[in-house]
Amino acid sequence: MDAILRAIGSGPNPDDYMGLDFWSSPERVGWLTKQGEYIKTWRRRWFVLKQGKLLWFKDSTVTRTSVPRGVIQVGRCLTVKGAEDTLNKPFSFEIATYDGCTMYFIADSDKEKEEWINSIGRCIVQQSRSLTHSEVVDYDSRS
Repeated sequence: MDAILRAIGSGPNPDDYMGLDFWSSPERVGWLTKQGEYIKTWRRRWFVLKQGKLLWFKDSTVTRTSVPRGVIQVGRCLTVKGAEDTLNKPFSFEIATYDGCTMYFIADSDKEKEEWINSIGRCIVQQSRSLTHSEVVDYDSRS
């Protein structure tokens, strides 16, 4: 939760994204509307998913000098799933962390929502595999 709370307040801790070339060849980018943690307003932000981190910016011009408004360590996330029933808003989804924090997002279409859920979900699995690599059975290689 500390990393998420830092991401909400005065901006993320630079340690959360240092050494990450987030401006170059990200896994997924796009506009999402994100609900604030404390003041529950909705703000449109440009999101970048790269190497186990979901970063957001005020605008879509992301360069090496850009400073993220927030960072989520995807490895600390438990689930990502649709949230239309919870929020009563179309194209919405949620990310829940191991420490009980849930963040809400709205995509521009059902297709984009599903693409974000799939990308973040794959990232959660990859991060959990890298943390417990020696314990994970590679089911893909079994026939």
